[in-house]
Amino acid sequence: MISVLLVASLAIFACAFANRISDKIGLPALLVFILLGMLFGEDGALQIPFENYGFAETACSIGLIFIMFFGGFGTKWPQARSVAVKAITLSTLGVLLTTLFTAFFCRIFLHFSVLESLLMGAVLSSTDAASVFSVLRSKQLNLKDNTASLLEVESGSNDPFAYMLTVLILTLMSSTVTAGEIVVLLIEQIFFGLAIGALVGFLALAALKHYEFSNSGLQMAFVIGVAVFSYAFSSFLDGNGYLSAYLCGILLGNNDFKDRVPLIHFFNGITGLMQMMIFFLLGLLASPSAFGAVLLPALVIFLILTFLARPLAVWLLLTPQKAPLPQQGVIDWCGLRGAASIVFAIMATLGDVQPQSDIFHITFLVVLFSISLQGSLLPLVSKKLNMIDDSQNVLTTFTDYIDEEDVQFMKFAITKGHPWLGQAIRFLPLPPRTLAAVIIRDGQNIPPDGNTVLKEEDTLVLTAPNVEDNTFLTLREMPILPGSQWIGKTLQQFNKRRSSLVIIIRRNGQNIIPNGQTVIEEKDVLVMNTGRKVKK
Repeated sequence: MISVLLVASLAIFACAFANRISDKIGLPALLVFILLGMLFGEDGALQIPFENYGFAETACSIGLIFIMFFGGFGTKWPQARSVAVKAITLSTLGVLLTTLFTAFFCRIFLHFSVLESLLMGAVLSSTDAASVFSVLRSKQLNLKDNTASLLEVESGSNDPFAYMLTVLILTLMSSTVTAGEIVVLLIEQIFFGLAIGALVGFLALAALKHYEFSNSGLQMAFVIGVAVFSYAFSSFLDGNGYLSAYLCGILLGNNDFKDRVPLIHFFNGITGLMQMMIFFLLGLLASPSAFGAVLLPALVIFLILTFLARPLAVWLLLTPQKAPLPQQGVIDWCGLRGAASIVFAIMATLGDVQPQSDIFHITFLVVLFSISLQGSLLPLVSKKLNMIDDSQNVLTTFTDYIDEEDVQFMKFAITKGHPWLGQAIRFLPLPPRTLAAVIIRDGQNIPPDGNTVLKEEDTLVLTAPNVEDNTFLTLREMPILPGSQWIGKTLQQFNKRRSSLVIIIRRNGQNIIPNGQTVIEEKDVLVMNTGRKVKK
């Protein structure tokens, strides 16, 4: 047990530091995670034996729940709405066409059986949300014609349909089913996937808006439960659990509720950990010694997917929707395969009927080719096709963009005698680039305009540009102990003697913004800017 924990912690450390290194050398971080897993694996330097496909499939499936949920949570639907039809067409019909085209060419070039060709196509038919999100974010790659939003919605929503096709083909391979049973299976997957995702999402949203959690940790635990329940309940009813988790994430991510921002940070971290775990675990499971036997078919399938199957599917579906050819070219190239495809390949390996080909290692190599070549060259391809939009920030396509803006918020209580009491917003002596964002009055949030008059007991929230580099600011705390010489003295006296500036007083659990006449009390904690230089 201890040795397992030690290896796991070392793997997390390695992945965390490798993420920073990958940005510098230009490799996608997810590729580095896979390579680290291979380094730890049986054929790698550490030679850790791991062949438990069942455990890997279960662990990775759980990880995919959070990736699917946060994929929906992070997609800004108002911005994605304009490309939703194109994206959903690609994530449904596009997955089907990619499966059929890949199967056709596998049958022609590699002479796989019909069902095995279809299985290969289904396993590799979806683009990977984690890979697409990672490349767009890390490369700060914004694309013209709202293409980034299109790719985000497509990659976030097409894994459920690829999963559905994989399950269907595995069912065909393991038993004799009628056409009617196939139709029923498809209807159940889609209907319950959508219905449960919507139901759980709306109920969870109502709870988040109207129920007061005692602390933010319990709220985070609640939302974790929501993500898992949306998947599990849908799967229990033979629905598509990944579709439910994704839809539930969209509903929660595009609505406001209390403490939403810490929740975004939390799930961003959880999703990052899940990506590390999945790609590392899959790398650990792979046997590089088996690559030689499947290298040629894997390379052929990668070329089929990249230059035949996906381009044909994209052209057939987007040309009638008048998508420009450069946009189609970027969408073609951004068909990154990832963890979901390998997890589906594990499902095929664990199925009742074993495929004649090594589906797992073929898929693994295709994913390696895709992430390393397509992921690394995506910025170059986008530039060559003149699809990069430098006037926008790709982060605006995610619902957590507000957390990455260079703004800060300031809160002022309008008390009796306050100089702003009774003043209209437009007459306030605000510094340049400062905006009155909201007035909190009687528990209500009021969006102010220039004629809004401040009343007693209002709370005014201002926004202003954030400090990008605070290395010039050195803060330290000084508690006022019983018997201190400063008790009863004003801050003006204190600052003059100490050659420093007190910017906050922590008193009885409250943060007080003081002025020169504020009197220091026993048990105060003074937060001071000492003015000393620090090394960057």
